[in-house]
Amino acid sequence: MHSFLITHSAELIARCRQKVAQRRATKAGDAELEHGIPLFLNQLIKTLQIEQTSKPLYSRKVSGPAGGSLGLSEIGETAALHGRELLQHGFTVDEVVHGYGDLCQAITDLAFERGVPFEVDEFRTLNRCLDNAIADAVTEFSYQRDLVIDDNGTQAMNERLGFLAHELRNLLNTAALALKAIKVGNVGLAGATGALLDRSLCALRDLVDRSLSEVRVSAGMPVRHQLISLADFIAEVKISASLEAEARGCEFSVSVVDPNLAVVVDRHLLASSLGNLLQNAFKFTEQNSEVSLKAYGVANRILIDVEDNCGGLPPGEAESLFAPFAQAGADKSGLGLGLAISRANVEANNGALSVRNVAGSGCIFTINLPRHAMLEARPA
Repeated sequence: MHSFLITHSAELIARCRQKVAQRRATKAGDAELEHGIPLFLNQLIKTLQIEQTSKPLYSRKVSGPAGGSLGLSEIGETAALHGRELLQHGFTVDEVVHGYGDLCQAITDLAFERGVPFEVDEFRTLNRCLDNAIADAVTEFSYQRDLVIDDNGTQAMNERLGFLAHELRNLLNTAALALKAIKVGNVGLAGATGALLDRSLCALRDLVDRSLSEVRVSAGMPVRHQLISLADFIAEVKISASLEAEARGCEFSVSVVDPNLAVVVDRHLLASSLGNLLQNAFKFTEQNSEVSLKAYGVANRILIDVEDNCGGLPPGEAESLFAPFAQAGADKSGLGLGLAISRANVEANNGALSVRNVAGSGCIFTINLPRHAMLEARPA
């Protein structure tokens, strides 16, 4: 077999490259990989040659024993490097396995075409080399891929923690400065400095609420659904939202809600979602304009609309608002997580969150939930 491989090595490598090209739009073929099939083919030839000598077991230093081993071998080392290269070039673990399988198929096909017989022991050696190479390549590929995943996860977490810490620090600093001015006695609680302190504390509360909601959803914690009155829920939200609206200097209107309407939700998650939507509306609506909150039933659904007067969105930008860290407006004071958290919370309550752009006017964010009635809470 080793004489056959030496004679036809160029054709075997060409066939392997052709098979790779058939499976994918080429990114980086074996011709560009330093530790690929050509090197493995040379090591296979070397193994077969040693097994024809008086000391055939020396071939294990090149190929490794059957079934693999913790000891190093030439094929094991280069296969591991090959697995790392394939990951760096964007290949999948399936393609790692297929690459070595291509060579096996190319050898058997060409031998059949040329009518060249091989000994059983030679086939065993071929299978042993392929088995060890595939195992080492896949092991290294998986190890390096896990490292990349861990690094990406750590980087994303650090970024989010950095944003959170930055905003917490800013809000705490603003509140501390306002409190210091009040304690000195130069200003009163009822003035602008007192209002600034109120806004900072409200923003801190909202930031913590958003973070806790995100943790609950991300951790897969069970959602505590309960039947609640839609009118009572909106009345509670109105109280805190009115303070935010006053601090922002905009009008805030809330529609009358049918007292019979109800939703089955996790109250905390829904309050966090609606609070985020209202906070965004107050943040981006134009000065001296109005933000409105409406809650009503349509067929078998409950709809909660938050409408602002931000001037509208550029074409095609509406859906991108829900991406994490997306910040479309000029005000970049937040984390860009509010809408992403809101959508996750609404979906955890078996609902949907969407946005509709009103060109030249503003946006309407709609929470869509299954409709229930307060009569369901009464005993039969």
